[in-house]
Amino acid sequence: MSSLSRELVFLILQFLDEEKFKETVHKLEQESGFFFNMKYFEEEVHNGNWDEVEKYLSGFTKVDDNRYSMKIFFEIRKQKYLEALDKHDRSKAVDILVKDLKVFASFNEELFKEITQLLTLENFRENEQLSKYGDTKSARAIMLVELKKLIEANPLFRDKLQFPTLKNSRLRTLINQSLNWQHQLCKNPRPNPDIKTLFVDHSCGQPNGARAPSPANNPLLGSLPKAGVFPPLGAHGPFQPTPGPVPTPLAGWMSNPPTVTHPSVSGGIGLGAPSIQGAALKHPRTPPTNPSLDYPSGDLDHVAKRTRPMGLSDEVNLPVNVLPVSFPGHGHSQAFNAPDDLPKTVARILNQGSSPMSMDFHPIQQTLLLVGTNVGDIGLWEVGSRERLVLRNFKVWDLSACSMPLQAALVKDPGVSVNRVIWSPDGTLYGVAYSRHIVQIYSYHGGDDARQHWEIDAHVGGVNDLAFSHPNKQLCVITCGDDKTIKVWDAATGARQYTFEGHEAPVYSVCPHYKENIQFIFSTALDGKIKAWLYDNLGSRVDYDAPGRWCTTMAYSADGTRLFSCGTSKDGESHIVEWNESEGAVKRTYQGFRKRSLGVVQFDTTKNRFLAAGDDFSIKFWDMDNVQLLTSIDADGGLPASPRIRFNKDGSLLALSANENGIKILVNSDGLRLLRTFENLSYDTSRASETAKSAAMNPITAAAAAAASGSSAGHADRVSSVVALSGVNGDARNLGDIKPRITEESNDKSKIWKLTEISEPSHCRSLKLPENMRVTKISRLIYTNSGNAILALASNAIHLLWKWQRSDRNTSGKVTANVSPQLWQPSSGILMTNDEADANPEEAVPCFALSKNDSYVMSASGGKISLFNMMTFKTMTTFMPPPPAATFLAFHPQDNNIIAIGMDDSTIQIYNVRVDEVKSKLKGHSKRITGLAFSHLLNVLVSSGADAQLCVWSSDAWEKQKARYLQVPNGRIPTAQSDTRVQFHQDQIHFLVVHETQLAIYETTKLECVKQWAPRESAAPISHATFSCDSQLVYASFLDATLCVFTAAHLRLRCRINPLSYLSPNVSNPNVHPLVIAAHPQEPNQFALGLSDGGVHVFEPLESEGKWGVPPPVENGSASSVPATPSVGASGSDQAQR
Repeated sequence: MSSLSRELVFLILQFLDEEKFKETVHKLEQESGFFFNMKYFEEEVHNGNWDEVEKYLSGFTKVDDNRYSMKIFFEIRKQKYLEALDKHDRSKAVDILVKDLKVFASFNEELFKEITQLLTLENFRENEQLSKYGDTKSARAIMLVELKKLIEANPLFRDKLQFPTLKNSRLRTLINQSLNWQHQLCKNPRPNPDIKTLFVDHSCGQPNGARAPSPANNPLLGSLPKAGVFPPLGAHGPFQPTPGPVPTPLAGWMSNPPTVTHPSVSGGIGLGAPSIQGAALKHPRTPPTNPSLDYPSGDLDHVAKRTRPMGLSDEVNLPVNVLPVSFPGHGHSQAFNAPDDLPKTVARILNQGSSPMSMDFHPIQQTLLLVGTNVGDIGLWEVGSRERLVLRNFKVWDLSACSMPLQAALVKDPGVSVNRVIWSPDGTLYGVAYSRHIVQIYSYHGGDDARQHWEIDAHVGGVNDLAFSHPNKQLCVITCGDDKTIKVWDAATGARQYTFEGHEAPVYSVCPHYKENIQFIFSTALDGKIKAWLYDNLGSRVDYDAPGRWCTTMAYSADGTRLFSCGTSKDGESHIVEWNESEGAVKRTYQGFRKRSLGVVQFDTTKNRFLAAGDDFSIKFWDMDNVQLLTSIDADGGLPASPRIRFNKDGSLLALSANENGIKILVNSDGLRLLRTFENLSYDTSRASETAKSAAMNPITAAAAAAASGSSAGHADRVSSVVALSGVNGDARNLGDIKPRITEESNDKSKIWKLTEISEPSHCRSLKLPENMRVTKISRLIYTNSGNAILALASNAIHLLWKWQRSDRNTSGKVTANVSPQLWQPSSGILMTNDEADANPEEAVPCFALSKNDSYVMSASGGKISLFNMMTFKTMTTFMPPPPAATFLAFHPQDNNIIAIGMDDSTIQIYNVRVDEVKSKLKGHSKRITGLAFSHLLNVLVSSGADAQLCVWSSDAWEKQKARYLQVPNGRIPTAQSDTRVQFHQDQIHFLVVHETQLAIYETTKLECVKQWAPRESAAPISHATFSCDSQLVYASFLDATLCVFTAAHLRLRCRINPLSYLSPNVSNPNVHPLVIAAHPQEPNQFALGLSDGGVHVFEPLESEGKWGVPPPVENGSASSVPATPSVGASGSDQAQR
């Protein structure tokens, strides 16, 4: 049924209600299934009209649709059964038991038996779980509270609980409007027409009695225009197709939280009175980010007429499998080539000095490895440079704070082992769980700066596992131990928040997770029991047996959609299984273990695709969708029987414990490049003709290594060159063997022309803008078109706006590095905050675009697209809930109401804001869209994607004209999800392509590359680049924090800005680097930088210089076809919409 037909049903419902056709109203509600009248449902439940209650429900759901529905029907039928027993009507009770309740026996036979046994009791309240049952009226009221929560949480009722906001008698009004319109079309209109029927079109009678031709012969509403409102938008409209039932986390694992702590009776339905909390089944509604909504005026005033119910899609419940998860028989989207994707080459061998027991890579600085050993030592390694930054021997920080038994035991035997080391999600803390009582939390400040944060005597006996979690948006530490408990601690203060009791054996591991806003913890014990806990004191929701029934650990895939466990039995039998969360059952069991493992097997997951485990003196790998062993490697030998293993976050490095206190680091091609960043010495091709006098590190490498070692980042002199380059295998290669970065500069003219190097803060004008403490990473950056403000979008979905005011020092009021701006907020104090998806926010791709008049910003951070008023920061509207999620936005240069929206499903949607309609959907890429740019001269749209493909589309018919893949330079291996950006030159014919491996200039009509520049093979990747406003320069930033300025016409380097010139010496984190760069819209020599630590810097050359360096000389024949236009003013779409 179309949206308009559906809306007609609502109009009819309103009409029937106004005309008091009460039975007919509810019959239409039930038959259409469009609106669930909660008030009517409550009345029927209170009155005990059970047949009508179930009949009404049948229009919306059936018993076996999902667990919410099952529990709704179960509670109703259970109440009906108990009321019959309460009236001592045994025959009716037996009838209900056989006809209504027996259907649930197949789901929980024990429960059905217990219900049946109630027939044998004189008073069913003798049953302990029903002892609090009151009278019929109160029991119905309690049940109704539970039913309402179940209905609100049930995906099948979503969008059906709220009646649209309509003016009174809306259907009558529309009919009157139609009649007036018909009357206006009459050839001989009468002043007071006498309308006696609606069955035929109205027409004032002709003199000869003939009727005028009908002005509208289409079916009802078939061609009626909806003036001033948005027509339906398919899946994005206000009445979306009902999604299939979504498996709630633990839905099959746990029953409702009971009112008192007691053993779980069943998974999803229970005998006792329904809990009023209902926490496990309630899907909380997400409030709008900005509470106040207003609407724009002028160009976008049609938004104010929008009829989409605001907030209707605030609760977006994504099916669990919307993320790229493969299923048996479907294979992977990419070509199956597992050995190349897996880290299997030994690149580093480290010696810790004692046997590694637990390891964890830093979540951000992915070459930092934390190690805990069998004698209590803690080591922190920079595996790229092979340097151990930190070594801490076990020591109780405050012995007096420990329990007396622990103090006595430590005096008698001070030996202790590390059971677990782990980083916090942001890498600012790490935790250590020891084999005796103690948990220590360190704060990490970069380099070798690890400080004592807090220490707790956490458990009696060993602390077997430790994890970090974010319940209620507060960072917590979760521990478990030999004392059979799980405890939750405040990560900031060490205060204990919860203690979970219920295991009957020492607790071996914990696995915190969240889904659909429900935070929970899995735990495993040495008796093989798996339990699950919410952050409350209501007991475990799960009691299942793990395969092997001994030492078991659990882990989710990186995208949080798939759950695995790995365990070893006392007899040495090992198991890795995948669980079906909605059923609480094993989904698949992986094969390939040694028949009798010689130790407890550890495992890990990576890339949402692979599983790995240490077994039989080797590392074994499985594809998640195939139970057969994928491959096995021995890492050149020397491994223990059951090696400890740990992947880094992107799966490019794998750490293994080795014999003789060793640690081996395995790499794939991405991992090898990552390690080379910290290993290779740099050279400077522009000075290749000069005599090599001293060796110098790449400035980032120098800064990183110096910061890592806690030194002053040694003022590495980039001006000098090096004699040899040390490779991964220690080979020395002469400079003559190395392909120069810029061949044009390594010639005789380099003795005349000199690259401008900026290595000191005094060599340029730079300004760090005032910071917002809530922001940790700048994801997008743009100048306003007026040039008097900078807008940033942070990774946590918050927008920041810096405004420059007119003053004696800044008479123009434009952005300048000479005067500090104000981090601006309206008087209301609200922030422009994007809607975020339920998935991990760090995985979202932020994007935004600014209207030409700077009045509005359209923005997204993985959730719905938001339209903000730049003056008030208020949300004017939100639209297009994911999936798919928007990843790039660009306004049409001629029509601010047309927006090109790149999506994470690889499509581009051409969206008309005025009519709220997707005009066209462009398909040509295979991965998410990462760049869009319009040319108003050529009437084309250029798109780029994470697939490294460029496409040209006509912007009138929206047809693909050309497509081409990037020419990746030899020796460069882009990462799997490398962003490719595009931006038009001022001439609107050429465009800049930015990829981590290269900068390139393309000619649009032929889609040919006319100039390309690539960093040398071992250099840091490009993070971002942009044209200056006059397209004469290209500003580029690199992941090693270097900035480069190129002459755009030839893509030749003219100025290099080293990190020490703008990064404070106390920035010890070697991973601080630029993520995005933006150019001033009127000042060609000004640009701004957004950093990974949340900082924003503005750069200008010294006033005495006036420009960034001197352009290098042009070789004969090397002139580019890219024009060097003398004009300065920004035109059209030259400023990339990011």
